[in-house]
Parts: sequence; C-alpha cells; structure tokens
Amino acid sequence: MNALAATNRNFRLASRLLGLDSKLEKSLLIPFREIKVECTIPKDDGTIASFVGFRVQHDNARGPMKGGIRYHPEVEPDEVNALAQLMTWKTAVANIPYGGAKGGIGCDPSKLSISELERLTRVFTQKIHDLIGIHTDVPAPDMGTGPQTMAWILDEYSKFHGYSPAVVTGKPIDLGGSLGRDAATGRGVMFGTEALLNEHGKSISGQRFVIQGFGNVGSWAAKLISEQGGKIVAVSDISGAIKNKDGIDIESLLNYTKEHRGVKGFDGAHPIDANSILVEDCDILIPAALGGVINRENANEIKAKFIIEAANHPTDPDADEILSKKGVVILPDIYANSGGVTVSYFEWVQNIQGFMWEEEKVNDELKTYMNRGFKDMKEMCKTHSCDLRMGAFTLGVNRVARATVLRGWGA
Repeated sequence: MNALAATNRNFRLASRLLGLDSKLEKSLLIPFREIKVECTIPKDDGTIASFVGFRVQHDNARGPMKGGIRYHPEVEPDEVNALAQLMTWKTAVANIPYGGAKGGIGCDPSKLSISELERLTRVFTQKIHDLIGIHTDVPAPDMGTGPQTMAWILDEYSKFHGYSPAVVTGKPIDLGGSLGRDAATGRGVMFGTEALLNEHGKSISGQRFVIQGFGNVGSWAAKLISEQGGKIVAVSDISGAIKNKDGIDIESLLNYTKEHRGVKGFDGAHPIDANSILVEDCDILIPAALGGVINRENANEIKAKFIIEAANHPTDPDADEILSKKGVVILPDIYANSGGVTVSYFEWVQNIQGFMWEEEKVNDELKTYMNRGFKDMKEMCKTHSCDLRMGAFTLGVNRVARATVLRGWGA
C-alpha cells in the first residue's frame, strides 16, 4: 500500500471512530489547492533546462498551511498529497495553528551547481509567491533543500511583498532562523520516547536502541538519547550498517560521519548487513529514514518492544496488524516526528513578534508541547479504545473537523 492509500485508510478509520458524516469526511480529504508550474532556467553552460515545480495545499481550517519543499528527481504526486495531508493531522496533533502542505521540484540537486539551484529556487518562488505567505502557506526545508534554499525563497518573496522573514521557516540564524531548529525533530523524538517509556514505568537510561537512518533526525536522536543514558547498539545509513552490543560511542561516530560522510568503516563497531538493521535485537527501534521499511516481510522478525516512527510512514498497515498482535507498541509518525514543525512554529512566532528566544526557551517549550501532545493522544486512545496511531489520527482529525464546522465550511 502506498503512502497516500495508507494515509487515506487511517483517516477513514479515524473518521468512523469519530462518527463524522460523509460530506464532512469528503471535504476534509480533498486538497484546498494543487499547484503545478514550469520552472525554466539557463544552466551554467548556456543551455536551457525546464523543471516541474509543485505545491499541494491540503487544509487551512486551523491556520496557514505548513510543509516542506523537496528537491528530488522522483517527485511522486501521490506521495506529496499524502505528506500534505499528514501535515494537516500532524499540526493538529501538536496543537499548533497550522494546516498541511507539501511541495517541491522534480530535479536532482546533486547534478546542479549552487548558482543553478539558486536560479531554480528563485524562478519557482516567482511562480508561487502569490500563493504562499505569512498567513497563507509557510514553506520549510525537506529532502534536498536546506537553510540556504529558504534564504533564497525569503529574498525572492521579499522583492514582491517587502521583507517577510516569517514566510519560510528553517532559515539560517542570521536571517531570523530559530536556535534549536536543527535539532528539533530529533529532540522531539527523544521527548516522545521519554513520554512513552514513562507511561510503561521505564526510562531511556539503560534501554537498547537501534536507529535506521543517521541523517539530521537519526543523528540528533542518537546523540540526545545517548546523553540520557540510552545505549545505541546499531545504526545504519546510506553507506552501510554497524553494530556494537555494548553500545556505540555516538560522539565519536558523529565526528567520524562528518569526515567520512557515512557510518561505514567506523572502528568502534563491526559492520552488519544493512537489510538486517530493523530485526536486530533491541528494546526500542527508531526508523528515521524512508517510508514503508517495516512491512509484512519483516514485521514478524522484529524483536523491539517499542517502535518510534521518526520517519514519515515507515510502517505499512499490514505490518501494523502483525506488530499489534505481537504486543509491539508503535509511537506514530504524526506525533513522534512533530518536533520539527513545532519549532518551525516557534520560529514563525519569533519572526512575527520580531523577538528571538534563547535556545533553552525553545527546548523547554518543545518539551511542553510534546508532553501535552502525548497526554492528549492517550486521552483519545481511552475514549475510543484504540492504539496510539488511531489515538493520534482521531485527535488530529477531530481538531480539524471541529475548526471546519465552526468556520461554517462543513456543508
């Protein structure tokens, strides 16, 4: 089942539990707007290249739409629709005043020079500047984009609308980016893990963790969890996978990966087959890479008691069922990885106020939001006698449905 089908399925199950009528259900599913634009630029060698840019704006009942812009050669419309919809429920679960959006450009950023990427970003912004905005749709970085991309969007948008730092988040600190944003998703994963373990009478300290994916989210989660006394016994990334049953020294691994661009060859652990990372013996598994990695083929072999979904849609519905029967507790993506969008919200708030926060305040506020989100999700689990995934979906869908009806849109 692809990401869109799985997201629609979870939405419909939540809708049934909430008893939403079919008209409201349909209006919540249909995106507010889908944008597709041609972006033509001169390349460094003088030739002309055309790319397709897009933005799916899913829902704005609770506030401006929010979501990443990705640069990737295989931008799949269904996946973007699914991710835009997921952002609607995720922002509602976190209880921040946003709706969902997602977008990007079908290109391979590794094959474009910095100046070509800048030209492409500026042309894309020229095409969509009237459709995004501080109180309309606030983009952020995603796969293949980063703070520099956001700086270009901010500059190009400001040519049309005046200086507007709040139009994008995930910016460089010097242009109004928030302290603590870089670590936010990983830190949110750590806070969510802490809340879940506390619920089961445990703490992070002494637990054995396996982390699939050692990019921004996985590496920050590993660093923060190890600082809390968690033992990271195996890690994988695009270069390979490593294991040390006595625990990997994460500080040394972070220094190694900066230099060697991957975990492969790290001498503080031995190499293992990257395909076996998900079924390694551990207490807590954190998939922090791609979607759909936990499926019916490997679900039975998973040994972890808890799965923390740091990636978007890492567990497909078949695997969900198998793991549920095994008694594995899954902390769902729309809660577990919401730290990033929560601190993006803090950045937006700071930009609108023109008053920047200390990093300690950012981290303290994030902890408050993650703990409150967990409590609200558990309440929905009790109300509807359901698992954490449905608890999160019913919480998010219910908040959006209520806002939709209150605004008189629930025809």
